[in-house]
Amino acid sequence: MKTHITWPGQTLRFFAAAEDAMQQLPPAFPLEATVAVNPWLGQTREDRTIAAARMKLVGGGNMFLARETVSERLKSGRITDMDLQEAATAHGIAAQSLRDALDRAGDTARPLPTVAGIAANDTGIDWPALVEDRISHWAGAHFDQGQAFWPAPRVGAWASWQAQASRDLTPAIAGFAGFAQEVQALPTDARTAFAEACETLDLPAEAAPLYFHRLLMTLPGWSQYARHLSWIAERDGTRDATLFELLTIRLAWEAALHARLGPSGTAAWQAAKTRYAQPVHADEDTLIDAALQDAVDRSAERELAETLSTSALPQPDTRSEIQAAFCIDVRSERLRRALEAADHGIRTIGFAGFFGLPVAHRAYASDIVEARAPILLNPGIETRGGAGDPAETAERVRLRAVRAWGRFKRAAVSAFAFVEAAGPLYVGKLLRDALGIAGRAAHAPAPTLDLPLSERVAAAENILRAMSLTRDLAPLVLLCGHGATVTNAPHASALQCGACGGHAGDVNARLLAALLNDRQVRQGLADRQIAVPEDTQFVAGLHDTVSDAVHLYADTVPESHLASLRRLETALARAGLVARTERAGTIPRGTPASLARRGHDWSEVRPEWGLAGCRGFIAAPRARTLGHDLGGQVFLHDYDWTQDKDAATLDLILTAPVVVASWIALQYHGATVAPEMFGAGNKLLHNVVGGIGVLEGNGGPLRAGLPWQSVNDGDAPRHLPSRLIVVVDAPEEMISGVLDRQPQVRALFDNGWLALFTMDGTGGLGRRYRGGTWTARDAAGADELASAA
Repeated sequence: MKTHITWPGQTLRFFAAAEDAMQQLPPAFPLEATVAVNPWLGQTREDRTIAAARMKLVGGGNMFLARETVSERLKSGRITDMDLQEAATAHGIAAQSLRDALDRAGDTARPLPTVAGIAANDTGIDWPALVEDRISHWAGAHFDQGQAFWPAPRVGAWASWQAQASRDLTPAIAGFAGFAQEVQALPTDARTAFAEACETLDLPAEAAPLYFHRLLMTLPGWSQYARHLSWIAERDGTRDATLFELLTIRLAWEAALHARLGPSGTAAWQAAKTRYAQPVHADEDTLIDAALQDAVDRSAERELAETLSTSALPQPDTRSEIQAAFCIDVRSERLRRALEAADHGIRTIGFAGFFGLPVAHRAYASDIVEARAPILLNPGIETRGGAGDPAETAERVRLRAVRAWGRFKRAAVSAFAFVEAAGPLYVGKLLRDALGIAGRAAHAPAPTLDLPLSERVAAAENILRAMSLTRDLAPLVLLCGHGATVTNAPHASALQCGACGGHAGDVNARLLAALLNDRQVRQGLADRQIAVPEDTQFVAGLHDTVSDAVHLYADTVPESHLASLRRLETALARAGLVARTERAGTIPRGTPASLARRGHDWSEVRPEWGLAGCRGFIAAPRARTLGHDLGGQVFLHDYDWTQDKDAATLDLILTAPVVVASWIALQYHGATVAPEMFGAGNKLLHNVVGGIGVLEGNGGPLRAGLPWQSVNDGDAPRHLPSRLIVVVDAPEEMISGVLDRQPQVRALFDNGWLALFTMDGTGGLGRRYRGGTWTARDAAGADELASAA
């Protein structure tokens, strides 16, 4: 029987501080379903300048662009004198001071010391490296998800580590005699061990939040992976203690090393505790770097405003012959623009690529559940691929045999013998892989959605209203998800659909097409004042973002629509060629022909750029942006505020797609400015660990985030970190009302993480939201100058 422990007030304050520190971390999701995450997710409640100062203290690296890069953009004219002046005024700094700062390097971040770091200075032994190495060694086994042949026992993190560390001789060999025995003597309850470590360190409660944050940042990757477990649990209304126990493990090392500090080390720790207890404030260097980043952000806003300043192409008022709905992903913008140019009878629509169906999907002949939905949502709809197919049982047996064969090939007792005996049989496969020759892709059977009719009708209504697609439907409507065909790429899921949880969007598109083609559902929609024309047929598709080819799932299209289908196929083929040609100039060794087969090349480290370069999000009817070349850098979400009763759809857009887009933009930002902390390193050195992440080389920390090759072409960055520009075509009071109801979203704008604008009457940037008020965009700098004077 468990006894209830009554903790003293001081210990409860430490528990609260630990919770605060854990909330500061971003989650890192496993490779099988990598989801873009804002690396500063835990800091969005505070101004980003203060957040930058905090990250310097805890070892989180830079948050802003290097001064050298800003200087180059100023010299090239991409940043204007007005951009610099407005940024200087907004931060209370003279513009000349910013110019002078560009001629000198910024202050190198110096994180606050840990006990391990202080002990290293005392003894000359690199204790921080040893601590990281031993915890990483344990974590690789503990978090393994099936890669290891001999899995670790499934127990809690603290119990697992205590069992391993009490038998680990490495610390003793490094000079820490008796460490294994000390670990064995620690309490078996993680909370008790945590409390005892805090007491040993004589830690002031005021110092604890920042200190605990600092300790977690010394375990990059692993702490973020553990945070993803608690993040998912919190989203779903439960709790997970893994991250707390990981913090306790790191704290146990600190307490053990504290006992070995000499007089100078003890004095250094006392000084460090005083610094940890002080409020975080931005020093002069941080303020200057924040102002320079603001100048970069303003230049991006000005460039987008210039692009949108020209009149959009006119769109006919007549009913479209074909409509094509694509994911809002920036990679869809190029194909949409090319498709509209290839056939003027086609109109495109932008909507989140999970198409409003947050599904927990079991693929054909598989028992693995895939969450094909934005990570912000708990998938509430269960679906299967080809349910009831009589061939499924045979396919399940075949797949099990393939897995068993694969494990046999890699097993310790058979691996060498297998290579000796069967190696020559794989010559053909090796040649095909080396030449990038792909076999014919086999598409899974159609997924099925088993819901009562009333729920199917309600889902269809909500989706069509959210898409602003309640009238004037075309005879043929394409619902096009997207995915990326790549091979030999651990981070393949990072190129898939973020709205589908790091999977391709084919399942969701096929489910929605079948749902909207259902005659009973259409009758239910008519009862809810949504009339789907009798001659409207929905068809699903999948856009391969590597090749820009689109596969249509058109087996059930009736003969009456075959001519429209052929027309769509022709237009998609032309648009794909145009999009490949446009992209080819941006990718090393890129040609339109090579892009068509690039995804099958196992040696290719840059099959595509993903969402690198993303800088804007526009929620407006497509007519407002039609014909504008947005360079594959803007998320395009269709939205008609005149159809949005009570701003329910706008509320959904700002709280889900905008937030997800901001995570994507900030993930690329973090991988560019702080690759050592929020980047996955060099692809050429990657080794997959535990099936959940990668190491750079054969050891070190788990590398979370995007690989270096995803944001750099070898000579220069491919992503310019700038604040995501959100543009909404709706009245100011309507937008403000949503922000009042959603304080977490409002904080993103109020604290400088995102920029928010209305759209003016001509489709250009209108007025700017700033701290609860709206000001004229062009007058913003003048207003600030006047108030400063």
